[in-house]
Amino acid sequence: MVGGNKIAVALSGITKRFPGVIANDQVDLELLEGEIHTLLGENGAGKSTLMNVLTGIYRPDAGTISIWGKAVQLENPKDAIEQGIGMVHQSFKLVPTHTVTENIVLGLGRGLAPVKIEEAQTKVAELSAQYGVKVDPAAYVWQLSIGEQQRVEILKILFRGAKILLLDEPTAVLTPQEADELFVTLRSMRAKGHSIVFISHKLDEVMAISDRVTVLRGGKNVGTVLVKDTNPQSLSNLMVGREIKFATFPRKEALGDPVLEVEGVHALNSRGLPALRDITFSVAAGEILGFAGVAGNGQQELAEVITGLLEPTAGSVRVNGVDMTRESARRFIDAGVSYVPADRHGVATVADMSLSHNFVLRRYREPKFAKGPFLNFAAAVGYARRLIKEFNISTPSHATPIRSLSGGNLQKVILAREMTTRHRLLVVMSATRGLDVGATEFVRETLNEHRHKGRAIVLISEDLEELLSLTNRIAVLFHGEIMGILDADKAEIASLGLMMAGQAQAEVA
Repeated sequence: MVGGNKIAVALSGITKRFPGVIANDQVDLELLEGEIHTLLGENGAGKSTLMNVLTGIYRPDAGTISIWGKAVQLENPKDAIEQGIGMVHQSFKLVPTHTVTENIVLGLGRGLAPVKIEEAQTKVAELSAQYGVKVDPAAYVWQLSIGEQQRVEILKILFRGAKILLLDEPTAVLTPQEADELFVTLRSMRAKGHSIVFISHKLDEVMAISDRVTVLRGGKNVGTVLVKDTNPQSLSNLMVGREIKFATFPRKEALGDPVLEVEGVHALNSRGLPALRDITFSVAAGEILGFAGVAGNGQQELAEVITGLLEPTAGSVRVNGVDMTRESARRFIDAGVSYVPADRHGVATVADMSLSHNFVLRRYREPKFAKGPFLNFAAAVGYARRLIKEFNISTPSHATPIRSLSGGNLQKVILAREMTTRHRLLVVMSATRGLDVGATEFVRETLNEHRHKGRAIVLISEDLEELLSLTNRIAVLFHGEIMGILDADKAEIASLGLMMAGQAQAEVA
């Protein structure tokens, strides 16, 4: 017993090694009954590895796991489920063409004992009412909002009898209002005795929802604290091992001429359905224009249209006064447009290539890096070494495959490549998503620095705090339309949240 509550999970001396790295180094962690316990740490600190150990995906090289006071061996995820452990991942694992109930019972029932959908639907409705997880058991997943889909994932593990829940960045795809609803649900579950591990990089959320916080750094547990005894600054310092200064980013007073002008743009998504509807805006030199919105509301298509990767069906795109509407991505690059995609592994980099090769992906045609039809490898290596030093990228060498880097270092590679070209416009998606405090600080400072050098920046992000602190103006996307464009210094999270849910600016003013 600790503090009057039973110990639901006790991890003792957990060590997990991979070739060349110790991901978890003698980690101790206790999760109490009826507790929301946040796990904090930089990328590579060992959070995911520790959760994979607790869900049976990895077996520890050393240490013990106890559930409700009994030592257990979790050989696989099935063992974890049988011990009442369930995890809600960032990427939902749902079948859109199935109903809520069908998704929840998927994988259950074997042989002569199939699941009876009618009975299951009744039980889902009971669980929904019991925990305040509002969702229609008969609705199809494709009909649900992102927040409702997350509730289905929670109901899925409750249906299986989980008393210990692990939530990985659960608010990353939610509006502020949906996040508040999730917190109501989590508090209800805590009151009913469930034990919850909450993984998040948003310190305001950590302070709002947690009872205790454990911080991992370099694979070690460097501290467990009561939320009432700490603050965001102390937690940040503990995460990175040094003092973090939460900077306010001064906006450039005198803006230059428009660098990007988008007028009346319509576009289709990859399935041929309308993704952008009558999009009109401009971005000036020295300005950061932010785009807020829940994922899937046209952000990806917008980024592709203004970088030449997607041809609009109507409207125009001008860069530095030149009509670029139906030009190729290569022409956009030549016109001074740089792009940091959201998909760092699948789109922005080539996983099996070295840092040197990834750094010159945009520039291999330039005389500096070309020897006829071949790459001037010496020039590429020199360039890579300079950027590794300038952007403080943690890597064994320039020859290291890009897939081996942490999320923060991978983002630094992409930013270094895009920001060291001759660009006037920088388009950045999810600049700091999934990054730790130290990497986030670096990325935001770098974007602010380039604004003050006179670059125009389009910053597409689901992090409202980031947009409010960094941008000049914020546009809100909903179902491919702009609900309004607000001055960042006058915008409020509540109003932005309502616009993200589909209310026009005039309706929330």
